[in-house]
Amino acid sequence: MSQPSRPEAPRGEPTGRNVRPSRSRAAHAVRDLTPASQAGMRRRNLALVMQVVAAEETVSRAGVAARTGLTRATVSSLVEELLDARLLAERGPEALGRPGRPGSALVLSDVGPAGLGAEVGPDHMAVCVADLRGEVRVRIEEPVDNRGVAPEDVAARLAELLRRAAAEAGAADLWPHGVTVALPGLLRRQSARSATAPDAPDRPPLNGADGANGGASDGANGGATDANGERPVPDIPAAPTASSTSMDSTAPTDSLVVVEKAPNLGWTDVPFAVLLRAALGEALPGVRIGVENEANLSALAELWLGGRPWMRDFVHVSGEVGIGAGLVVGGRLFRGARGFAGELGHLSVRPRGERCGCGSRGCLERYAGEDAMLRAAGLDPAEVAHRHPGRGERIRLLASRAEAGEEATLAALARAGQALGVALAGAVNLVDPEAVVLGGAHAELSRWLLPAVEREMRRRVTARPWRAEWLSASVLGRDGALLGAANTAVRELLADPTSGTVTAARG
Repeated sequence: MSQPSRPEAPRGEPTGRNVRPSRSRAAHAVRDLTPASQAGMRRRNLALVMQVVAAEETVSRAGVAARTGLTRATVSSLVEELLDARLLAERGPEALGRPGRPGSALVLSDVGPAGLGAEVGPDHMAVCVADLRGEVRVRIEEPVDNRGVAPEDVAARLAELLRRAAAEAGAADLWPHGVTVALPGLLRRQSARSATAPDAPDRPPLNGADGANGGASDGANGGATDANGERPVPDIPAAPTASSTSMDSTAPTDSLVVVEKAPNLGWTDVPFAVLLRAALGEALPGVRIGVENEANLSALAELWLGGRPWMRDFVHVSGEVGIGAGLVVGGRLFRGARGFAGELGHLSVRPRGERCGCGSRGCLERYAGEDAMLRAAGLDPAEVAHRHPGRGERIRLLASRAEAGEEATLAALARAGQALGVALAGAVNLVDPEAVVLGGAHAELSRWLLPAVEREMRRRVTARPWRAEWLSASVLGRDGALLGAANTAVRELLADPTSGTVTAARG
């Protein structure tokens, strides 16, 4: 959060850095604040507290005050509100492990609002629930062939899994704040702004949401600065959120997003969130339903959960049956003008190569997609899927054959790595990221893919001398899209605690 500009001092007053505004001027500025601005300031302060606790893992109220510049009284008021909302929890003083007067440790709550994520792929369907700490509390996955299946039928099947996951979460005292579905394909946003679901569940908002208890300064129930903006707010490492990670600041919500084209599912112009809302019926009333490209969610998961907080500019390649890429610039997801950025799988690496289902030739998917690697290894993808059902089993078969030194498999993986290297070198020359991350199936096969990828990138990257350490495999593997989907709602709550639906009292 940047420091507000310093107001110009009236004539006759000194203008040095140590000059503080008079009490009457500060009081006048507070009186001039509208309820809306007070509510906005309190919402930002609640988010500051949440982000400090998330960054520190365990911290006292005094520690929060020191990190934010807010008074202890203000922090105490904000913390009580977040405790009542079940967004924070308290642990005993021993959890802090610091000398001095004991104080209760604040932590993110492991009960209350949670994120519900789902993933629909050509050969599987999965859902999971993540609490505010990012811990997966519920996970359900089923192998299922979704290729060519009517979107309404896929929505009905997914709705059943979501009901099951929500029921299991409820038994652990968790409820969904939002649902995000990861889909493979081009998603078209019909509006530049997101909207929340109209029917809110029967839970009261946070106290400050209506402005009644909001404030703009420490003297008015909270504020990151005093009335004239004189108190700088420390640079808190904010958690990226669904609404702040896209360059256009849009959150994919309900009817605002249409699956324009999903070749690996056989879909065109499908309003999947609307279909899913209808399939859920009375379940999950008022919970936002969003859809997002699976490669974008994999990239966000890498940003949020990949264990490399320094990495803010990177390309994440998501390899499954199809291949997509998520581009993160300055810690924010870049979507492009229409939301179609990252379609790496249909970048031509051999202009006169194999015909692709998209109508072009030599697309990367024809060489480095799952089916392509299986065929190049002398295996029939459909037969392998029949004999080895379950997500990831086909890739595990390829890995075991490569481990055994099977020549056709090793040649197929070298061919895939060479094609990946050509495509990624072009991406690096174009956008100059600080790193490239291989996810999905490519992460599991990275031992055999990386040598060829690195060879091509050393040859072709001209923007700078390429170094091997800039290329790596994601530790999240195939789980990236699903984890990104579940954590979308979690990040929304960290950025705006008042967006949640909460219980009236903690229990």
